[in-house]
Amino acid sequence: ASLLNFFDIIPDYNLNIMKLKQTLFDSTSEILKKLKPVLENENPDICIVQGDTTTALVGSLASFYQKIPLVHIEAGLRSFNKYAPFPEEINRIIVDHLADYHFATTERARENLLKEGISKEQIWVVGNTVIDAFFLTLSITQKNEDNFYKFFDFIDFSKKIILVTGHRRESFGQPFKNICYALKEIAMKYGDEVIIIYPVHLNPNVRKPVFTVLKDIKNVYLIEPLDYPYLVWIMSKSYLILTDSGGIQEEAPSLGKPVIVMREVTERIEGIKAGIARLVGTDKKKIIDTVIELLENEEEYNKMSKIKNPYGDGKSSERIKNILKEIL
Repeated sequence: ASLLNFFDIIPDYNLNIMKLKQTLFDSTSEILKKLKPVLENENPDICIVQGDTTTALVGSLASFYQKIPLVHIEAGLRSFNKYAPFPEEINRIIVDHLADYHFATTERARENLLKEGISKEQIWVVGNTVIDAFFLTLSITQKNEDNFYKFFDFIDFSKKIILVTGHRRESFGQPFKNICYALKEIAMKYGDEVIIIYPVHLNPNVRKPVFTVLKDIKNVYLIEPLDYPYLVWIMSKSYLILTDSGGIQEEAPSLGKPVIVMREVTERIEGIKAGIARLVGTDKKKIIDTVIELLENEEEYNKMSKIKNPYGDGKSSERIKNILKEIL
């Protein structure tokens, strides 16, 4: 709700599907059941889904059942591992093969679609709309900096800030422990020189290892999940970012922030190939060594931070709008 308010969006429908401890079975069936009357009442000319969430998957399936033409924004992302990310990799493959119109983020995403037999006439490379939203949010936060400094008044901004986000299902268990022990060693090694900020996901599989390992370390701040504007603002103040988030892999390069990707595979390979991101998995030593290099090797840090964002320029929405106007 807070994100909708921030962007001044008022939804016409609320499916009210969020429940404690619900499984993928629960959410998938509930969304499908509740979308049916919405599509019947509205009878749209097209349906648009974005990304690879369960909502996108079920929205695509519902559109197909109603024989409504489907648009997929962020089409063509592939990790080529059906369990990483889980369930997103299979979600997006299914969505792409149900979709009639595909808005790919990059040329590599377009090539993925072509290799799967999707017609080139159904594919447009437009960048990612997440960058549009990111730039809009950043501009708003920069006009209200006092509010954000007040919110983060516990942080000494003269120190190097390492922002951490982690929540992926495939990292539950030992991989998350590895991440936490790596962060602990980094915090202990650098002491007052570095501050680690970790907005901790609400999932117990994340919170338990994070708080067990990191809760009593003075230069590690474990905070509650941040609303999007606050996350964007603290990203802009960070020195480097450790994440398993797809969106942050795309957003951080717009700020010139090196990204350490704590996943075994990533569908956002363009950042790795360009050199703005490093893929380290959940290997404790790799995480520590990469952070040390970027904290201590100024030349390498500057080299990474100057690389152009390969995921978009903030004009994707305009391109999509113009193409859809032609189609319709």
